[in-house]
Amino acid sequence: MGHTVMNADYNGATTPRGPSNGLWHNPALPCPWNRIQDEMIGIGINDDFTEIDTTDVYVATQAATGTAVLDDAVGGVLLLDCNSATATQGIQLQRAGSATTGELFLPAAGKHIWCEARVKVADMTAGTTGPEFFFGLATIDTTVIGTSANSTDNHIGFESITDDGVLLGYGEKATVRTTGVTTHSLVDDTWVKLGFTVEGVSTITFYVNGVACATTLDDTYIPLTAMVPTFVCQSDGTVDSILHVDWLRVAQLTDTNP
Repeated sequence: MGHTVMNADYNGATTPRGPSNGLWHNPALPCPWNRIQDEMIGIGINDDFTEIDTTDVYVATQAATGTAVLDDAVGGVLLLDCNSATATQGIQLQRAGSATTGELFLPAAGKHIWCEARVKVADMTAGTTGPEFFFGLATIDTTVIGTSANSTDNHIGFESITDDGVLLGYGEKATVRTTGVTTHSLVDDTWVKLGFTVEGVSTITFYVNGVACATTLDDTYIPLTAMVPTFVCQSDGTVDSILHVDWLRVAQLTDTNP
């Protein structure tokens, strides 16, 4: 099961702080989370960030600067700090094990994927300043956002490179990338749950606070290569934003007949 850490205080799917009921318990595509853990019919990550291992579990890569540390003032929160007000500088974090190996999640027929994190960005102004941002699944890459553009050929997730905090949902399959799906606009120091499901190799649906976005993506934009959970927080060139990550949960079926 990998590096699994749970916090019983808010692990329930219906609690305001926990994973979104609308994503994980959607009747059309419910995640059998307990069976994935107990019966090993899939793989699952549930990280509450009570610790951060950047040696064997996560890979933190600076774009000139940036830090990935725990918030000592609040238990179970990770801080990804640009540590710079220079454009494109900051930090990225991939749950990859190493800089070259450790890819986990590979879309395949019948092997659905669920992914969600609770995040907020501090030190920004909605609509005016905001970080170069990515959260989702991507292939292992030391510059996921390089020169203000996503440099990975295969990814699924929420992204902003427009310096205004507007997050668009993207899927890219072997360099074939969709136009952005309207999802959410970040508000300074305000928590939001961002997530998506990948139904086999047919449909990507983005969720914000457990509510599905109206536009879905088809198989054209679903990568057929292994990917890892990925966060990026880089400066827009005006402010030094900090991405707070409360928790991360990702699951995938490995049994097509669970």
